[in-house]
Amino acid sequence: MNRLASPAQLRASLIRWALFIIPAVMLLGFLSGQLSGSGADSAWFRSLEIPAIFPPPATFGIVWTILYFMMGLAFALVCAAWGSRVRKWAILAFIVQFVLNLAWSPVFFAAHDMQAALYVIIALDVALIVTVVLFFKVRKWAGVLLLPYLAWVLFATLLNYQFLAANPEAGEAEEAGAVQRIEF
Repeated sequence: MNRLASPAQLRASLIRWALFIIPAVMLLGFLSGQLSGSGADSAWFRSLEIPAIFPPPATFGIVWTILYFMMGLAFALVCAAWGSRVRKWAILAFIVQFVLNLAWSPVFFAAHDMQAALYVIIALDVALIVTVVLFFKVRKWAGVLLLPYLAWVLFATLLNYQFLAANPEAGEAEEAGAVQRIEF
């Protein structure tokens, strides 16, 4: 016998990975959004000029929930692919892009720094493209599961750019407002 594991063992390994990874990815994504005060209900965000392509605010919660689930499943598929030579690089790439993903909301919504957020999301675009390519090399379906996420992040990059173009001083306004001038 020259197989390392039976099909049943491989399925069990995938299920174990998925039961751990999917909730972890979804929870971390949720916490990043909640802890950064992201959303259309913040006073700062409501004061911004909204780009024409901005979807209804409820869309974001629905889309991100589905995408985080798909990301977690794709990552579980890669983690369960013990025989792949590219597996460790795919895991590392996923972690890098996921950290960038989690960093974007605090930079944009909590720090109100749309320019820095644009740099973060461009880095995320690059890291995500690398991750998708590596996931395809490990497991075709893992790469396929990340394609909607890639499309959404590219759309988010465009939105970030449009917010910055329409509100060039939005991040500076808050900092300038922190200075109090008293004249006699």
